[in-house]
Amino acid sequence: MADDHAHVQEFFGVRAADWDARFPDDGPAYTAAVAAMGLRPGDAVLDAGCGTGRALAPLRSAVGARGTVIGADLTPAMLEAAMRAGRRSSGLLLLADVARLPLRDESLDAVFAAGLIAHLPQPDVNLRELARVVRPGGRLALFHPIGRAALAARQGRQVTEADLRAEPSLRPLLAGSGWRMTSYVDEDARFLALAVRQG
Repeated sequence: MADDHAHVQEFFGVRAADWDARFPDDGPAYTAAVAAMGLRPGDAVLDAGCGTGRALAPLRSAVGARGTVIGADLTPAMLEAAMRAGRRSSGLLLLADVARLPLRDESLDAVFAAGLIAHLPQPDVNLRELARVVRPGGRLALFHPIGRAALAARQGRQVTEADLRAEPSLRPLLAGSGWRMTSYVDEDARFLALAVRQG
């Protein structure tokens, strides 16, 4: 697990300073994904693997001033970039491993996770940890601002059905981790899988 953490921190650490500049047009996709979650004013939501915090402002807008927004990331440089971008005003930034969250059981209404699942060292165990901190009936959004095929093309690889994010793989993975998938969209412009925490 330590090796996985070191790899993730190294990968994102060297990219943190110009991460937002590399993907300047993703804002509307983040806003639309947050809107699809159906958050309510006063909800408590975690942005798991928040990176530079691009989802924090739309999450704050969705839950309002009475709500709670937490952005957790493993890479200090990403959180520093979020602070430089002024995103700390939208939520609490927390240096934390999503595999061992410092949060109480069932303390949240929802989790938003952009680009996270591909970086989880033990997806079933890690998704169970996200389920632990969400109340029954709470929501999970697994998001990426481009779909699987477009992302594979960007990375110079072929998309396969063995991909963790492919619906036949993801649906049972979520079910075995305490979640029931309610919606699945994989198109060039976005990837968004929504799930509900089982009671």
